[in-house]
Amino acid sequence: MEQAQVFNLQKFSIHDGAGIRTDVFFQGCNLRCGWCSNPESQPKEPLPGETVTTYTVPALVAELIKDKPFYDESGGGVTLTGGEALLQPEFVLALCEALHQEGIHVAIETAAYVSEEVFTRVLAAVDFAYIDLKHYDDARHRAGTGVGNALILRNIASALRGKTPAIVRIPVIPGFNDSEADFDGFAKVLNNLGAKEVQLLPFHQLGESKYKRLKLAYAYDGKKQLRDGDISTFSAALESAGIRVQIGG
Repeated sequence: MEQAQVFNLQKFSIHDGAGIRTDVFFQGCNLRCGWCSNPESQPKEPLPGETVTTYTVPALVAELIKDKPFYDESGGGVTLTGGEALLQPEFVLALCEALHQEGIHVAIETAAYVSEEVFTRVLAAVDFAYIDLKHYDDARHRAGTGVGNALILRNIASALRGKTPAIVRIPVIPGFNDSEADFDGFAKVLNNLGAKEVQLLPFHQLGESKYKRLKLAYAYDGKKQLRDGDISTFSAALESAGIRVQIGG
């Protein structure tokens, strides 16, 4: 029986999809973003002292279905995130099938750094997808996340051509992807991909305390958070290129 490690279930979330949702945070990620707000999620196995729960699909569904009345009332559902949910594709596919049998909407939030075969299979099984694009430039993407962006761009292009509704998300990170040159670079790449809309996610410090607790080096220690107004120029540049923009998730 398929099993997966989950480091958090966040109930009553109003982000990462419509309505009231439960976010399922899977353990393990194949990117190493310096600004990650969940550094405890990155290793495949939990860090010392960190707690994860190993679920079977029936056990996880039994937990998630407890809040179905709230999903139904608000038009919400379940969002699969992490970490990186797509590193456990067979579990995710089985979970999607089980949740759909219960009439529960399923969204996924992913960095899309997985094989095109896995990406295509899972995308077809969910109802909505948020796909992160950290940087338009391959070298800069590699410097900031540990991996290049060529595979991610192919998967984004595939998603935007597909039947599952999908939206690109850009985490706006000070000094990494928020210059005027970056605005132009993102606009060109997004237009080439066929993206009609995008979400800009302002940099925050919600994970700062975790680095201290885990005794991990944090490249953005003390960096000022961005407010919506701080990225209005970025938003305007994308909109002038014909791309609709939503600030925040």
